[in-house]
Amino acid sequence: MAGNGDSTRAIVFALGANFAIACAKGVAAFFTGSSAMLAETVHSMADCGNQLLLLLGMRQARREASPEHPLGQGKAIYFWSFLVALMLFTVGGLYSLYEGWHKLAHPEPLRQWWWAVGVLVFAIAAEGVSMRACLQEVARARGERSLWQWFHASRQAELVVIFGEDLAALLGLVFALAAVLLTVVTGNPAWDAIGTLAIGALLVVVAVFVAVEVKALLVGQGMDPERELALRDFLRQRPEIADVINIISLQLGDRVMLSVQARMREERDAALLLRQITTVERAVKAEFPEVRWSFFEPEAPRAE
Repeated sequence: MAGNGDSTRAIVFALGANFAIACAKGVAAFFTGSSAMLAETVHSMADCGNQLLLLLGMRQARREASPEHPLGQGKAIYFWSFLVALMLFTVGGLYSLYEGWHKLAHPEPLRQWWWAVGVLVFAIAAEGVSMRACLQEVARARGERSLWQWFHASRQAELVVIFGEDLAALLGLVFALAAVLLTVVTGNPAWDAIGTLAIGALLVVVAVFVAVEVKALLVGQGMDPERELALRDFLRQRPEIADVINIISLQLGDRVMLSVQARMREERDAALLLRQITTVERAVKAEFPEVRWSFFEPEAPRAE
């Protein structure tokens, strides 16, 4: 399972790329008067704020357990990730829809359109670098699963958000470039407004998908299904355990709380049974380092 360090790398790449892109887009929007460029500027600035919020959330999530928070604050990253999804929906998506609708009703010709084209080509290249760094971390986390399977099953909220943001940003830049070129070729400024509306719709759709996935984590989900299956197999192979009855896991940021109900082979010696349970718990935490807390419930042997 990828750790927070991997996600931090992807976030820092995205933050640097988005800040440079936002500055370039702002200059282009000023010189061209393009609503699509203005929408993309707001989108990139919102993304910068979002990435700062994710870094803040990851810092809070690393805080250790305390009397007030006996299981730590790992779920803090889910709150900040959900807030980022809301910002992507409102600041990015709804603003772009409003700006596109306004420009469709009151079209204005583009000025010095080559500014927009040059900036968008630069932005696509920069965003491509950020997306590549994100996909490298995603590839480590998803294993043999498809991107959609990973997106739906991932327990790394911050990486899900960054992937969604980078995907929306890259597609949005392509939409903006197409809108500007169509406006120049046809001489019809309505294409610029249509491109802005398309960017807004894209951001809203991505934000909703990200929010749904993060909301599931915020409410409470178990550990990654593949990891839980591997954990179940690991327990079944332990010589101390006769049968695994039930496993309950709860993902808390990059940490997991685990409850195991199992039938042990030792039936008579209570002291030996306790030592075996301790041995199993230590083995689990060594093999699955994300398991921070474990609660073991030995089941009574079957009556003959």
